[in-house]
Amino acid sequence: MAVKGLVASIIRFLTKQLEEGDITPDSRESLEVAIQCLESAYNVQASDSPPNFDLLSSYETSLEAYNFPPSREATAEEKSEAERYKNQGNSLMKEDKIPGAIELYTRAIELDGRNAVYYGNRAAAYSKIGNHRRAVKDCETALKIDPTYSKAYGRLGLAYSSLEKHREAKESYQKALEMEPDNESYKNNLQLAEEKLAQQGVSNIGLGANNPGFPMDLSSMLSNPALMSMARHMLSNPGMQNMLGDLISENIEQGGRMEALIEAGQQLVQQMQSANPELIESLRRQMGGGPNDPDPPQQN
Repeated sequence: MAVKGLVASIIRFLTKQLEEGDITPDSRESLEVAIQCLESAYNVQASDSPPNFDLLSSYETSLEAYNFPPSREATAEEKSEAERYKNQGNSLMKEDKIPGAIELYTRAIELDGRNAVYYGNRAAAYSKIGNHRRAVKDCETALKIDPTYSKAYGRLGLAYSSLEKHREAKESYQKALEMEPDNESYKNNLQLAEEKLAQQGVSNIGLGANNPGFPMDLSSMLSNPALMSMARHMLSNPGMQNMLGDLISENIEQGGRMEALIEAGQQLVQQMQSANPELIESLRRQMGGGPNDPDPPQQN
């Protein structure tokens, strides 16, 4: 029933385009054929669509849910309230209360989704808890709103560096430096990204101590009881499960990539390092060292 209802809604939308849309005669003929084919294939009519359901409105709502900037301008009251939420979020960031800060930045976005700063600040918060993939998405949205937002490029570079995507990190820091050529942090982080690229060379396939795309030898991890106990504890955390779920979902959408499996391992190790840096550092030394993280960005 759900499929037929959706197809009927599509037919109703296409029929409305025939009636109201400014389309060429050739396009009109194509739409008429498409409508007839859908009606025949699914045995439905436009009148079979769910009542009070508007396909275009639902699509626009879905775009906003996926961090696309909304078309509606926020009112003065909404902007004022959103700014208050942002400032409260900044205060929580200083107190290292990251989940609360993320919630407040999200409220600001819900009120004024066309303000690039709110996405940029939430990206910084996501990076603080190791959810670098969400940070990338928020930075990308911020840059769609404001392509000159240098801090968003800097935070994008941080997220990509943490995901071991050093080429993308390099490009992000280069963009940031185009807008702030005297920023020493961007210069240092660009140099780090270039060094990591040089270390990677031309091969970044497989897992193990010889692969610079993965932070340590997988066999050593599996044979370390303390490390495995910590991993099991981390994987029982709902936040970590959601993070890895996002990673797996994107991997499936893209047809499956070895890089995504490497990224999942990196995310887990980063969380484990936050929980027990001494243990992870000890294992890193056994494996010959690990990557240095770029400097953390400041809030707006």
